[in-house]
Amino acid sequence: MKSVIRGIRPFDIILAATSGLLLTASFPRIGWWFTAWIAFVPLFHSIKDLRPLTSFRLGFLAGVVHFATLLYWIAGVMHHYGQLSYVLSVVILMLLVLYLSLYIGLFAMVISQLRVRSPPYFLTAPLFWVALEYVKSFFLSGFPWENLGHSQYNRLHLIQISDIFGVYGLSALIIAVNCVLFEVWETILRHRAFAWKPFFGVALLIVGSLAYGTWRIEKIDMATNTAPKRTIALVQGNVDQSVKWLPSFQHETLQRYGSLSAAALETGPDLIIWPETALPFYFLHDGKLTEEVLEVVRGSKTHFLLGSPSFRRSGQRTRYYNSAYLVNPSAKVMGKYDKVHLVPYGEYVPLKRYFPFLGKMVEAVGDFDSGNEGQVLLWGDERIGVLICFEAIFPELARSMVKNGAQLLINITNDAWFGRSSAPYQHLSMVVFRAVENHLAVARAANPGISAFVDPVGRLLDETPLFEEAIRTRSLPVMNHESFYARYGDIFAIGCILISLLIWVSACRNKFLLR
Repeated sequence: MKSVIRGIRPFDIILAATSGLLLTASFPRIGWWFTAWIAFVPLFHSIKDLRPLTSFRLGFLAGVVHFATLLYWIAGVMHHYGQLSYVLSVVILMLLVLYLSLYIGLFAMVISQLRVRSPPYFLTAPLFWVALEYVKSFFLSGFPWENLGHSQYNRLHLIQISDIFGVYGLSALIIAVNCVLFEVWETILRHRAFAWKPFFGVALLIVGSLAYGTWRIEKIDMATNTAPKRTIALVQGNVDQSVKWLPSFQHETLQRYGSLSAAALETGPDLIIWPETALPFYFLHDGKLTEEVLEVVRGSKTHFLLGSPSFRRSGQRTRYYNSAYLVNPSAKVMGKYDKVHLVPYGEYVPLKRYFPFLGKMVEAVGDFDSGNEGQVLLWGDERIGVLICFEAIFPELARSMVKNGAQLLINITNDAWFGRSSAPYQHLSMVVFRAVENHLAVARAANPGISAFVDPVGRLLDETPLFEEAIRTRSLPVMNHESFYARYGDIFAIGCILISLLIWVSACRNKFLLR
């Protein structure tokens, strides 16, 4: 760290760190969404007269502060469930933090130079931010956890632009506001004047976004009111992770889910959802336990979606999957979805040859394999898309299901790993965007919570508390709406990458980055 901050004024270090803290404060669990709109102003002030490399260091420092305070819970997960020492857990967390901080460092390096160039940097800075954020979403498996725009998940009218631009459009708008606020402040201090043009420009963007959001909510609500409805029940079993996979506890787990499901039947659900790996055994392979589950299904006389590990033998190899089974009232399996995007070190071990001391944190099975992207489950005349745990943070997975006809999205997860940290709240905030991007309802069943429903415009409904048994039932629309984003995907983010590259090439030709 000394090499990062050497030669930088102490006040600039404080400003950069303040930006990192303001960024974290905008996300759950603090949830001060408004701080995202000013978070970069201190960083911009600290780098305004600095060379590119020094600006990179300050941006990197802001990133370290932000990601360390945002993702602190990862160390606890690795220590408690990965059986790693606390020191090693912190070291691994910091390696991730340092990697993610590179993106903010690169952004600061570019912005420190764009400010003195044409076109105005408050027009180009959002493009560079989105380009970097998009690369982060897929590079090295991808980690789009709490992108900047996700901080606004409960600003209903603003987030509607995500059905065109994805969450990246909101990220771009937030960066533009930060740039303009800084420019207005600097203009007042230096020239005793007010930067009217950029101020009115960004104000027009905000007003336009809010107007679009108001119009879009009205249209989607009208479509929701006329759409066919299906009643969904969520079952939150709150099974302790430390005993979940013990053979002696399996029967008690099934009894708990069975009694909760029986209570849910009073609301007349068309589908009852159990969370990710609610069945702590191989469904359809362990005969006695499987029959116990099927008796619950037959007695309920409704459809069930059940989370369970599964396996398939292929020659001499056994392939394991994190799966969801759709079972009809006659206890016949109608379909099975296998998780596509796996959690590194949770469900498989990347680079295990080079890091043999790192193992998985999921008990009972070997490394998982990936399923087929875009797979949907046929539920009578309807199609449902299932996102298992971590998959809910990847918009392309939900979009691929919608392209294959999904009319309802279901997220099953086991967030027990996170304890009472900020992580369950952060995880839920990103699920909201899957609903808005595709204008489909989302039903979310989580083992320890937070279970909830999200309507097609992003309203969070019937949230459950953490670490309590719970059931929630709601009638949800089954829709065939295909948004601009569902149809065309991340063309805005890809366009930002292309334009940023053109600006970068032009800058390098002019050698202003080499001063």
